[in-house]
Amino acid sequence: MTRFRSQAFLLALALFPALSAAAQTSTWTIDPKHSTAQFTVRHLAISNVSGNFTNVTGTIDLNEKDITQSQVSAVIDVSSVDTRVSDRDKDLRSPNFFDVEKYPTIEFKSKRIVNSGGKLQVIGDLTMHGTTREVTLDVDGPTPELNDPWGNVRRGFSASTTLNRKDFGLTYNHALKTGEAVVGDNVKIQIDLELIKKKG
Repeated sequence: MTRFRSQAFLLALALFPALSAAAQTSTWTIDPKHSTAQFTVRHLAISNVSGNFTNVTGTIDLNEKDITQSQVSAVIDVSSVDTRVSDRDKDLRSPNFFDVEKYPTIEFKSKRIVNSGGKLQVIGDLTMHGTTREVTLDVDGPTPELNDPWGNVRRGFSASTTLNRKDFGLTYNHALKTGEAVVGDNVKIQIDLELIKKKG
């Protein structure tokens, strides 16, 4: 009996770090009704055109003690692209750009999180148009927890980065007589997420 108790005690000690980490981690789901991924790109080298994806889903496993140990996973429904111009949206969904029928989603999975003087950066793999590349998101948040009128606990994050669309095989373009491209290569990304804490 003494030997059994000793083994049980050692097992408990071995499991303690994992149990402690689990107790410090809470799971948050992205609320797609209140979250967007916005993009801005240069048009005709004279102005900016913006649009957004209105269907963003995913989860954040948030480590309350050490945010750098958190994990992020998000999926964007590419067909939800909205630039407020119907013909342009159809073109973006076509094989000229995102090719929605072949590549229906954009996915992000974090690999590591860096906290530098209170400024967070989330580094992870972004898969878009069949190509996966590592990107760095500059993050604002999380906001403090807030109780909504429907019994949910919410908080928010914002993140931004700049991508070169050609890195992901989005190369379609036209050139003006002066040599400038109709659509710029660099795309500014702004992501705004509202999260709901998983109950229990």
